Amino acid sequence: MTVSDLTGAKWRKSSHSGAGNDCVELAIVRSGTAVRDSKNAAAGHLAFDGSGWLAFLSAVKAGDAG
Repeated sequence: MTVSDLTGAKWRKSSHSGAGNDCVELAIVRSGTAVRDSKNAAAGHLAFDGSGWLAFLSAVKAGDAG
């Protein structure tokens, strides 16, 4: 995924984000899924293709994403 793939992307805050500043945002685009820190969006993002996103979600749910 390139930066241009995210041009015009609609970022949404995770429903699991806390009430403070510990928020994660998600954008789903044709080429995959990207996540970023909402309080520091300029710092960049993590990008995943379809299978990479599923593997990432599985790791997070299993507590292996540390």
